[in-house]
Amino acid sequence: VQLQASGGGLVQAGGSLRLSCAASGRTFSDDAMGWFRQAPGKEREFVAGISWSSVTYYADNMKGRVTISRDNAKNTVYLQMNSLKPEDTAVYYCAARVGGVVSSSPRSYGYWGQGTLVTVSS
Repeated sequence: VQLQASGGGLVQAGGSLRLSCAASGRTFSDDAMGWFRQAPGKEREFVAGISWSSVTYYADNMKGRVTISRDNAKNTVYLQMNSLKPEDTAVYYCAARVGGVVSSSPRSYGYWGQGTLVTVSS
């Protein structure tokens, strides 16, 4: 079972990035999927989540700037990020939670990708 995150990179403040998370080894269509991030010296924090039925949830500080979506046919979840700020710089991780219900707690997720680095320059 593997989650492969991609799409990170260096972007200027105000720019956009689209992260992808491709799952393999099992079907995640019945799972909740989440995006988390971790900046140096900080705890991993919830960014966005999407339930098995595509209900979406966002961290308050990300609402209006990010959109999470999923394509079950491709076993892939996406995170579109706009109006990026230097404080968005972090490693972004995708995760899957069996049971289909989104949680903001990283401990609720049993499958994790390796992370993709997003760096936002001022």
